Amino acid sequence: MYRERPAGFAGAVLWTSATTAGAAPTRVLPDGCVDLLWSSRLGLVVAGPDRTAHLSGGGPAERWVGLRLPPGTGPAVLGVPAIELRDRRVPLAELWGGRDVARLAERAETAPADVLTQIAARRLRAAGGPDPLGARVPAALAAGTTVTATAAGVGLDPRALHRRCRHLFGYGPKTLARILRMRRALALARAGTPLAEVAARCGYADQAHLTRDVRDLAGVPPTALLPR
Repeated sequence: MYRERPAGFAGAVLWTSATTAGAAPTRVLPDGCVDLLWSSRLGLVVAGPDRTAHLSGGGPAERWVGLRLPPGTGPAVLGVPAIELRDRRVPLAELWGGRDVARLAERAETAPADVLTQIAARRLRAAGGPDPLGARVPAALAAGTTVTATAAGVGLDPRALHRRCRHLFGYGPKTLARILRMRRALALARAGTPLAEVAARCGYADQAHLTRDVRDLAGVPPTALLPR
């Protein structure tokens, strides 16, 4: 069971999930985001930005509450570059220290959604808000703007943009663009657009190119990710 709703600040999303023991793993697709998580089994955890799909669950029964931070916001909230969290699930105590996190974890046992939202909002204010590039770069890349043109549009050379993207998103702009394109393509396909048309509208060479790219990033072809 999975549900999500707006968190009420900076485009963040609160989500909840409950799994039963031995349930089939859930395929979580990359999205350029960092999640601040509470688990009934693990406590407070950070999920870094993934380059490929992450399989979650498949073990003991567990309840999750997550705060998905918008792309580029994680470093301001967590105080570490996204590249240090890439493809990782890290106990929050490793980032902030055991004593402080223990107090937060105790509060989270009874109101995890409130604690996650309050922590993130407070730290984001203390950091002076998110880096504006965190919104501008994904918007440009998602619209199909080239990396070179995106760099020029935000006043950086391509190398500087690559460094900033690794800090904000955990990977360079080309990888981020591939991930965003895949997500747009899947959204169109789930809405009923034929895959050949999806490929053309999203800038793939053809449907075979779309299938290869989705398989590289998601681990399965697009047809496996569509409603049956």
